Amino acid sequence: MNFLAHAFLAGDDPALIVGGVIGDWIKGPLSGPQCGALPADLARGVALHRAIDSHAETHAAFRTSRARISPARRRYGGVVVDILYDHLLARRWHELHPRPLADFCAEVYRLIAERFDDIPPSAHFALQLMADEDWLASYRDIDGIADVLARMSRRARQPNPLLHAELEYLADPAGYALDFNHWLVDAQRFVGQWSPAG
Repeated sequence: MNFLAHAFLAGDDPALIVGGVIGDWIKGPLSGPQCGALPADLARGVALHRAIDSHAETHAAFRTSRARISPARRRYGGVVVDILYDHLLARRWHELHPRPLADFCAEVYRLIAERFDDIPPSAHFALQLMADEDWLASYRDIDGIADVLARMSRRARQPNPLLHAELEYLADPAGYALDFNHWLVDAQRFVGQWSPAG
């Protein structure tokens, strides 16, 4: 769900960026006879996506953010924190990346479009919608985050508390920002040391 963070952490490698963004739509093994037709370079990007997710789930700052989520939404705490971290990344973008956010997002959409034939068809509709509605850049505004959470709430198969979960951030913006800043430094270090075999 935190598409912007995955694209940002992937660095300058186009396949890692695309694989990072599409990672939530790719299920199952990435190698061996059951891996499907995903090209090796995109599979590597998906592997990085999964590694970043695992790193986040075990990171102290991410866990602190999850603990900030109110009890009524805590079951979905990881999902909410993922989205909030994209918001915090977008807010700090000018400090963290040399390209303007709008230009970066347009480049991500272009890279995905170039690899559309290599991406499972089940992801096509959502990825096209992502580009058409500019989801990545919308994360900088709290209204954009609210919209993401509302869409996720409607898509879920069961009743859930994701609608209006942006209120979690508004209840403690400084706390979430502190957690995010600690997590991001370690996530960048983690990605710098990562390899698919490791």
